[in-house]
Amino acid sequence: MPMSTQRPPLPPFTRESAIEKVRLAEDGWNSRDPAKVSLAYTVDTQWRNRAEFANGRHQVEEFLTRKWNRELDYRLIKELWTHTDNRIAVRYAYEWHDDSSNWFRSYGNENWEFDTNGLMKRRFACINDSPIIESDRLFHWPLGRRPDDHPGLSELGL
Repeated sequence: MPMSTQRPPLPPFTRESAIEKVRLAEDGWNSRDPAKVSLAYTVDTQWRNRAEFANGRHQVEEFLTRKWNRELDYRLIKELWTHTDNRIAVRYAYEWHDDSSNWFRSYGNENWEFDTNGLMKRRFACINDSPIIESDRLFHWPLGRRPDDHPGLSELGL
């Protein structure tokens, strides 16, 4: 398979490569670029996100477009929970507000399964939204990639 269709790190994952994969996923989602993010998934990827199902890269891109049009000023932190050869489990939190300036911190867990080229073929997400007041926000970096020196979930006590 051509190198352009691979998304390193590739399975089988070590602890270090799983941590790298999680950070790359976080960076991608913090870009809020649905077309770019969708390329991390297989063409026939299967998703469950809350109660919504997406099948295929095209539906993932449509889902992400809707998501980031609704979840404004989105900032995400992911953390490795565990891994096996081709699967990774993460926990995460993200902060966002709606078009009425109501702030939320959303907490979730995801289970990921990858093909041999490092593309995600299955993603199952469970997420809960918790209303917060703006002064309780913890994620204050400029939109985009979380700076390397910004605390992660464990350091923030989340």
